[in-house]
Amino acid sequence: MGFYKEVFDFSNRNVLESQFVELLNEEIISVEQLETWLKKQSALYDGIEEGISGHYIDFQCHSNSKEAKEKFEYDQQQVEPLVKKYVSLLDEKFLSTEARHQLNEEYYQLFIKSKQNSKELFREENINLEVKEDELATSYFEITGSQTVQWNGEELTLSQLSPYLQDSNRDIRKQALTLMAESFIEKENELQDIMDQLIAIRQQKAENAGLDNYRDYMFKKYERFDYTPADCKRLAEAIQTHVKPLKEKLQRKHQSELAVDTYRPWDRAGVRVGQTPLKPFENTDELVEKSATIFNNLDPRFAELLTTMNNKQMLDLNSRKGKAPGGFCSPLPVSELSFIFMNASRTHDDMITLLHEMGHCIHNDLKKELPLNDYRETPMESSELASMSMELLTMDQWQIFYQNEQDLKRAKIEQLKGIIEFLPQGMVIDQFQHWLYENPTHTAEQRNEKYRELMHSIDSETVDWTGYEKWAKTNWLKVLHIFEVPFYYIEYVIAQLGAVQLYKQYRENPDEALTNYKHALSLGASKSLPEIYEAAGIKFDFSEEMIKELMIFLEGELDKLV
Repeated sequence: MGFYKEVFDFSNRNVLESQFVELLNEEIISVEQLETWLKKQSALYDGIEEGISGHYIDFQCHSNSKEAKEKFEYDQQQVEPLVKKYVSLLDEKFLSTEARHQLNEEYYQLFIKSKQNSKELFREENINLEVKEDELATSYFEITGSQTVQWNGEELTLSQLSPYLQDSNRDIRKQALTLMAESFIEKENELQDIMDQLIAIRQQKAENAGLDNYRDYMFKKYERFDYTPADCKRLAEAIQTHVKPLKEKLQRKHQSELAVDTYRPWDRAGVRVGQTPLKPFENTDELVEKSATIFNNLDPRFAELLTTMNNKQMLDLNSRKGKAPGGFCSPLPVSELSFIFMNASRTHDDMITLLHEMGHCIHNDLKKELPLNDYRETPMESSELASMSMELLTMDQWQIFYQNEQDLKRAKIEQLKGIIEFLPQGMVIDQFQHWLYENPTHTAEQRNEKYRELMHSIDSETVDWTGYEKWAKTNWLKVLHIFEVPFYYIEYVIAQLGAVQLYKQYRENPDEALTNYKHALSLGASKSLPEIYEAAGIKFDFSEEMIKELMIFLEGELDKLV
């Protein structure tokens, strides 16, 4: 599509392979030669990442395009297996090179730890399993990307339908949610079948690597050196204790505002009679322009990034048929820019999504000077800190989107309430994934029942699902992370707690908080997560005491807005 640079012609695997072979055969005697070799290796990885990311973006933007799908699948089946094989061989070469003992210990400590971890985990027989795994994730996107519904004689994607969930007319909300929920139930058998196959493949990968289950495999794969599965369970319990009651309190208040006897699934996002859903922009040009104004006030470089990406067609923001669901930011390391993908439908959430994804772009920009590709590949707990903090650091400028004082107040309340609403949901999805892979022989029905059980225990019980239990049980089918990037969700929760700490700091001293934010992000993955959070002036802490303190802070902030 022209927004990314194809350094390598992937169709000629021999050319790509020769690059790896050259690096493998290079003689390394001195520490200087080793550091030069590592930089060459990083440049190779950057070129490959840009091509693979570009093809992935093309397919997400046009999941109904035969050409885009063929390129994407070719990468999955031919390029990525080749890369995985040679990355493992290069890691072996690095670890067995005598000169590595002369590297600056402080700077390379995490790099070496990462390489040793990768060596322990790598099994050549898992490469073919990962090709099958990728094919199944592609099937998920094809199914969900083609979902449309008829609404008043018009064909809409589920993203385009979502604003109607906020309508003041309860019947309209119910009709919209019914179409959405039934759309997934219609596809349930296909999606459950994909999940069955994914669980079997993933369990096999874990066993091949000598691990009991895929949960342990992914904790190692994600290099979660700073917390354990037991910590995740404790976090779920702390959120159940301190966030769930606050969420229920806010929902009961919302129920009262809506003047409804029972609080039903279609009431959760509704506005009261006489109000209209928040609409911060008319079209995506306005969304980009107003966001750029906000970013310019924070740091002119932030605005320059957004404008440059827009001019280079590196933003695909509108929802349409044949486009995959969701939103993401993908770094393009050769172009030294990022691509933002989302499905805007002119809602407040769309405004937040662009601010959020720009946090990732800013992070990518701040760490681009790091010479090692590995140190630019940041763990998600710091990547999501970058994006979730950006949502909050821009809040005091939202009058650029909301000139009406009441709408501005509503937008801020919605943002803070959204954090409280999200945390229990995030832990349900996390604990659900733990259960999936701790019990890999379960049935589809047991899977649905477990999800409903976790909703009941960790999340709010204010909503009355009577008669619509099936909707609740199958709600996880729309969470693409469970299919494509398993175990990616706890990071949102951890980062959200970090972002609230950063916002608290920003409320006290905006300049210092922004300086700390930029400094922390510029470190990439060259420091541990606790050190990154410390650099941001916050704590990598999700203890019960911290959660309690942050909920008191958020409730206080909400009280000021009422």
